[in-house]
Amino acid sequence: MRALLFTTGSPFARAVRIVLDEIGLDYDRREEITTPSAAQRAEATPTLQVPTLWDGDLTLWESGTIAEYLLATYPQRTVTEPPLAPLAFREDAVWQDKLTFATIQTFGTAATTISQMTWTGVSVGTNTHLDRSAEKLAHILGWLEERLDSPDQGFQPGVVSLHDIFLAAHVRFVQARPLGLDLQLDRFPRIATLLERLDARPSFRANPIWWWDPGVTGYQPDGTPIRAET
Repeated sequence: MRALLFTTGSPFARAVRIVLDEIGLDYDRREEITTPSAAQRAEATPTLQVPTLWDGDLTLWESGTIAEYLLATYPQRTVTEPPLAPLAFREDAVWQDKLTFATIQTFGTAATTISQMTWTGVSVGTNTHLDRSAEKLAHILGWLEERLDSPDQGFQPGVVSLHDIFLAAHVRFVQARPLGLDLQLDRFPRIATLLERLDARPSFRANPIWWWDPGVTGYQPDGTPIRAET
C-alpha cells in the first residue's frame, strides 16, 4: 500500500507529488483542501506534518526526506527529457547539493510562514518577522541564480533534480497567493527560464498550483476556484 496525505495548496506536497509522477508510481491520494486537524495529523506523524507518505510498512514525513527516499528506492523513471535525477545528491558534490537544497527549503518555509500569517491578519509590512522573511526570499533567489551555470540547465547538469522541482513549487506557490509579494523574477533570468521549462513537463502539468485565498473551498476540474456562498 502506498499513500500520500497532503493539502492541496502545499508547495512541499506538490513537489513530492511531482517526484512520484516522474518516477511513475501509483499511490492513494489522501487530499485535504485545508490542513487536517491536529488529531488527524498526530495519527500520521509526531511532528503533525503533511505531506506524510506511507509505503508498505514504512511511514515518512518531511517532504525532503520523502523525496530523497523515493529517488533512492525506485530507480525507474518516466520517459521524459531531461530525466529525473538518479539520486538527491551527487557523490562528487554531496555537501554542495545538500546546502543548496536546504536553502531552497528555507525559501519554502519562509514563504509558507508568510502565507499562514497573512490569513490571520498579520502581513508583510505590518510585522518585523514577516518583513525579514520577505527579504530572505529575495536574497535566496539571488544566491540560487548565481549557482545556475546556464539558463538551459538546472542545479544538476543533464537531469531534473529535487532542487529544480522544489524551487519551482515554492516560487509558483508565492505567485499563486495574494501575499503582497513580488518576487521580481525578471531579476533572476536563469531561474525564470528554468521554471518556465519545468512548467511544460507532464508531471508539473498533472500537479498544478492553483490560486488560493481564504474564501476558496474547492476547485473545478480546470482549476477555477469554488468559493463559499455568502
